[in-house]
Formats: sequence, structure tokens, C-alpha cells
Amino acid sequence: MSENDDYQDSNEAKASMDHIYDQSDPRAYFRELKTHGYSIPDRAKPVFAGLLDALRRSRPGPLHVLDLGCSYGVNTALLKHDLSMQELYDHWSAPQFSEASPAEVVADDRRFFEEMDQRQGVSFLGLDQAKLAVGYAESVGLLDIGISVNLERDPLPEGAREKLEDVDLVTSTGCVGYVTERTFDRIIPAVAHGKPAWMANFVLRMFPFEEIAARLSRQGYVTEKLEGANFLQRRFASRDEERQVIAQLHQIGLDPELETESGCLQAELYVSRPAADVADMPLDRLLAA
Repeated sequence: MSENDDYQDSNEAKASMDHIYDQSDPRAYFRELKTHGYSIPDRAKPVFAGLLDALRRSRPGPLHVLDLGCSYGVNTALLKHDLSMQELYDHWSAPQFSEASPAEVVADDRRFFEEMDQRQGVSFLGLDQAKLAVGYAESVGLLDIGISVNLERDPLPEGAREKLEDVDLVTSTGCVGYVTERTFDRIIPAVAHGKPAWMANFVLRMFPFEEIAARLSRQGYVTEKLEGANFLQRRFASRDEERQVIAQLHQIGLDPELETESGCLQAELYVSRPAADVADMPLDRLLAA
């Protein structure tokens, strides 16, 4: 069985969120995710912030973050404006949005984010096949640059490589599985240009990361998994989803105790860095610092 077959089987086990993933504003997306306690961006936020702090110590000048599978710019909202998922849930469920048009939501959100403090010295890029969601994130100022493309199917658009060449940190909190080594094959030549970007991927346990790590290894990267750490993504959407996910974990040889005890999908953290950076400070020491 190929890596892509593993991804397909695991995706079929999960509940589909496709119907809310690419709309003109995030209201439906957050209504749905709130019901399932979706919280992985909260858990990823301190890890991403710590990696940015480490990069700042070795790379002068502004830093650039690329969020893979950025959708509406959720990870960026947390990092850029020091928000939490609960604050975003509260924001998009506010009464003034109940009857608002998408254009009114975008205009309100542009003011909302403009008035907030933001992390200095960092620019934020996002990449996702969801054109409407990426357009929203750009329109309200969450993303400095948004790139809408399906890299599983298509090459990087003309001019996109140049936009990615300054990236210092690539992040993701759930897109691995929807994207495979094909997507990484297409971004690696851009983000490994000059000072290679670090990559931090939170990956649901049902999705293998070995083939992506192998592709990165060919470009001089070493991938470390944060051992002994698991990160809750969200509650199972239904008993049927829980049964299917647990069956898939058994099929790939993993003990599903974490999922059965918590009633939640669980992710692991993989960080890929140039070999010299890993030799200088392994991941557990880096994050402890």
C-alpha cells in the first residue's frame, strides 16, 4: 500500500468538513468546528511562537511564516494577534453577524484586526486550494500574501516561488493527509532557497509522515518527532467517525488508546530543520528553551 493509499483510507474515516471550508467568510466554519471543540491551533501556537523566537536569535531582519492549509487564516490570527480559538469562536458568533452579508463581515473584520496589537517583525503567508477562504484572509489583513493553488495537482503558480523564497518557518495544523509528499515536493525548492525554512507539522496519528520526511531528507533536512507528546485536535464528530478512525489506527498498527480514552482525534508534532541546526540543538532542547 502506498503513502497516498494510506492517506485516502484515513481521510475516508474522518468526517468531511469540505462544505464549510471554502466560503466567503468564516462564520459557518467556526459554528461547525465549535460544536466539535476544535482546538489544535491553540495547542500549536506556543510551539510556533517558540520556533519563531529561536529563528529570531539566528536570523536578523523580519521573519516570514508560511501556513500550509491556511483556510481563513486561523493560525495567523492566533500568532499575529495573540488570540485564542475561544476568542475567535466568540467573535464570529456575535449577534451582529447573524444576518450580516459576507461583504459586511469582511468590512467589520478588517476593522477588528486592524485595531489589534500584532506581532512585530513577522510577515504571514498562506497557501490553500480554498480560493474564497484565502481571499477572505487577505482582505481582512490576516495574510500579507495568500496563494490559492492545489499543489497535489498543479505546480506553483508563476511568481509564487519568488514569494516563498524568504520563508523562515512553514507551519501546518491539519493539512497533512489532505496534502501529500507531492505538495512538499513543489514547495521545498522555493523555501529551501538561501537559508532553508524550518517546518513544523502537526499531523493526525492516522497519517504517516515518513514519505514526506524522506523527501525533505533529500534536501538536507532532518525530521524529529516530539516524543511523548500528543496534541488534541477535536472531538469525534460522531460515533461512526470514532469507529472508523479507531479501525484505521488498528489497520496501520497503532494502539488507539489515546483516541478511545479522550474521545478525540490526536496529532503528533514533526519538526524538520537543516541537519546542522538539529545537530546544534535537538528538538526537545529547542522547545524547552
